[in-house]
Amino acid sequence: MQQGRATARAGAGAGRAAPSWDRLFSRGRLSVRARVARLRAKGWLVAQASIAAGIAWTLARDVFGHPTPFFAPVVAVVTLGMSYGQRQRRVAEVTLGVAIGVFIADLLVLALGNGGWQMTLIVALSMSTAILLDTGRLLVTQAAVQSIVVAALVPAPGQALLRWTDALIGGAVALVAATLVPGAPLRRPSEQAGKVLLKMASLLRSAAKAVEERDVEAALSVLEDARSTDLLIEELRQAADEGVEIVRSSPFRFRQRGHVRRMVELVEPLDLAIRNTRVLVRRAAVAAHRGEPVPASYLELCRRLADEVDAVAERLRGDARLELHQPALIALAEATARVERSRTLTAEVMLAQLRSSVADLLRLTGMHPLASTDAIPPLAPGDPGPPSDAPQSKGD
Repeated sequence: MQQGRATARAGAGAGRAAPSWDRLFSRGRLSVRARVARLRAKGWLVAQASIAAGIAWTLARDVFGHPTPFFAPVVAVVTLGMSYGQRQRRVAEVTLGVAIGVFIADLLVLALGNGGWQMTLIVALSMSTAILLDTGRLLVTQAAVQSIVVAALVPAPGQALLRWTDALIGGAVALVAATLVPGAPLRRPSEQAGKVLLKMASLLRSAAKAVEERDVEAALSVLEDARSTDLLIEELRQAADEGVEIVRSSPFRFRQRGHVRRMVELVEPLDLAIRNTRVLVRRAAVAAHRGEPVPASYLELCRRLADEVDAVAERLRGDARLELHQPALIALAEATARVERSRTLTAEVMLAQLRSSVADLLRLTGMHPLASTDAIPPLAPGDPGPPSDAPQSKGD
């Protein structure tokens, strides 16, 4: 008997171990895919920085005759960085900061030599000069770092004052390279907005299913998923900001400023919509945990809204004429006003968040904020449903 129990326990342990290994393997594959996707997304930036470094080195050495133009490729790479945002400011700050640090260090090393107290003086003067010119953190940091490099690396005779011109050459190459931007970063805001919408639709469907089946574990899993959506919104903001910087800085992308501006205008209503969805998911988890009744019509509205969100996400991949979805969303708003009412706070909050999400989506389609609010009709009076111990909601 005891041997049988031990065998059963061992089998149960193995059964638990297998899913753990499966999860680890699955996470490993997802991690590899995510890393490859990240490399693919940054591939142009890597290529651009690499080519700029090579051009800066070649110009400084072969055209200007500098034997070891260390600072030219350094400035080009640091200036371009790994993002498209604020490149012009980075070009100015890095180039000026490096030039200041290198120039001051070159002069003082020639006059005073190098050592501990000379290093202190060189860094202090470089940072102070940079602060007097501009308070940009990158400028001041680069001035200090490059002055340290110059003070530590004593130049060969006759080459001291060549190094600060290398910094200017690297900055000039980076400035030209910054104007060359592929179309992919300008598509990224709409792609990221589509991801946010698809996540919203998934949360709505999963929440409705968890409440319908009274599955507490599923509801908590959906809630955890909903709480991770802040990252999606932050990525959307970054993508929109980069798009704005690109059309401002690249003359070759100026014609696409209208598209980028429309994508920027999507950020706020999408943020509001996903926030309302998170509240709805939280109340759905409460309903599943407490076994509180939620009218079937509310859950059906969740699914209908999810379908509309999917349709808007699909439209973003095409011509982005989101105003075509306004009639369907207005019809959904009218449907929310005709459903039966519940006396449970949880159900009423879910209904209120549905209505708010519809208003946010109407804003997404280009409707004015006040007009989108007016498009949500007042709740019709009806049977409030069976009594409940939960407090009654007052209004939307």
